[in-house]
Amino acid sequence: MQPFTTQLRVRHYEMDALGHVNNSVYQHYLEQAAIEHLEHLGFSLDVYRELGGVFVMRRIEIDYLRPAIAGDTLEVRTWLQEMRGTRAIRRYEIRKSGNDHLLVTAEALWVWVDAVSMRPRPIPGVLLDAFVQMQHS
Repeated sequence: MQPFTTQLRVRHYEMDALGHVNNSVYQHYLEQAAIEHLEHLGFSLDVYRELGGVFVMRRIEIDYLRPAIAGDTLEVRTWLQEMRGTRAIRRYEIRKSGNDHLLVTAEALWVWVDAVSMRPRPIPGVLLDAFVQMQHS
């Protein structure tokens, strides 16, 4: 499956006491990449409202390999590894733009939940169909 890539510039206020991107900030980067990926596929918040649900992150595992600093332009790559039932497993890689060295790798478990009850529900067929199409492209 072809990964989706987005870029972002590290902001000064995202630094920790060591002058590196604070580890907690990387989760925001990963969430943003997932949102942009789904928007790229046509699944905006308006579509979520029509479907009556939303994906929420249930679990994340992040490996911090190298630091990033303010002013760096980062490439965040993401792809869906699996989608079935109520769950989607998404993988991520973060690199400095134009550099092959990985800064971060991550895997997140996202769950489709009902927008009102916030209880897990089966992922709608339209999303599953898009995932199957991504796997074959």
